[in-house]
Amino acid sequence: MKRVILAYSGGLDTSVIVRWLSERGYEVITYTADVGQGEELTEIPQKAKASGAVDAIVEDLKEEFAREYCLPTMRALALYEGRYPLTASLSRPLIAKKLVEYAEKFGADFVAHGSTGKGNDQVRFELSVWALNPNLEVLAPVREWEFKSREEEVEYALRHQIPVKATKDKPYSIDKNLWGISIECGPLEDPWTEPPEDAFEWTVSPEKAPNEPEYVEITFEKGVPTQLNGKTYEKLSDLILELNRIAGRHGVGRIDMVENRLVGIKSREVYEAPGATVLYKAYQDLLSLTTDRWTFHYFLTHIPHEYAKLVYEGLWFSPLRTALDAFTESIAQFVNGTVRIKLYKGNAQVVGRKSPNSLYVEDLATYSEKDAFDHRAGAQFTKVFGLPLKVLGRVKNAHSGPSDR
Repeated sequence: MKRVILAYSGGLDTSVIVRWLSERGYEVITYTADVGQGEELTEIPQKAKASGAVDAIVEDLKEEFAREYCLPTMRALALYEGRYPLTASLSRPLIAKKLVEYAEKFGADFVAHGSTGKGNDQVRFELSVWALNPNLEVLAPVREWEFKSREEEVEYALRHQIPVKATKDKPYSIDKNLWGISIECGPLEDPWTEPPEDAFEWTVSPEKAPNEPEYVEITFEKGVPTQLNGKTYEKLSDLILELNRIAGRHGVGRIDMVENRLVGIKSREVYEAPGATVLYKAYQDLLSLTTDRWTFHYFLTHIPHEYAKLVYEGLWFSPLRTALDAFTESIAQFVNGTVRIKLYKGNAQVVGRKSPNSLYVEDLATYSEKDAFDHRAGAQFTKVFGLPLKVLGRVKNAHSGPSDR
């Protein structure tokens, strides 16, 4: 019997995959990771077995996901194409790692996922699996089967009495974890169409958000968020989930973009990431307060873009990602302090920050009578700093003729 470990969400695609693989002689064991999607997973094993699985594994990975994947990505300020906080992208290498572990435990020669042939997740799953166990074969039924649309999948599921949530009236493809929600399909496939309100789950429309702002204070210790509004959280995952709730009710964290997929096409994507949006703003602000100018500028110029590309392109288990983590972790040792953020009508604005490692010196920055800056030294500094431009100006003037003027 051919045994396969399937990454199983319980959604339309993976529910249909269980039956589809079983009909082709595979013994299917499903694996479901609780990465903070906020759904009741106790019924997952029953649902998987009703679809044809011989066994179903459900595992709570929220804290591992928060600390080992979300945290280092936040420390890198990684946003794909400057906007996407890599919500679904981050969970794939963790799930792939678990697929490999259980394939080795149960003696399976195959692992499977529900990604499409034009999506990014196929790359993330397969590269991660091969990096950890190159001898495993990866199956991707959605790339091979006969269904041409989600509507056909719904009909197949209904015909075989497979319980699924997707309907023809609400055909969204949704992927959730504690870092955010990815929303695709249906009316969203037209980039001119404004996302319908029924597509969103965690954030209210800014127009319906409270008319009064709310302030939150986030405390970091060595680059790790440890307190929210003075309350200490032992689990980072709990802090993120609470911040999702607070920021979401103010409409913070909606992202609507056309992004460049790995396979070469452009795709309209809608995301909700209230907690991640606030944490990115808070961390960057505190980083700017506690990091010297040279390091901070190097960081912003090189790290966020490169790190985001690595995650987006499925290269989590690469030497470069490990090296970048060492760099950001080194800097994070001095990122201690508290940031105050104002939440109002879809916006998250940093309005205060303080740190025991602050490089801000009020006596040097002030324009009051406490000013300790040597203004006369500024004249000499300006002369030296501007010397290359002064020389360049002389050379240009010396070589310019009437026609140049």
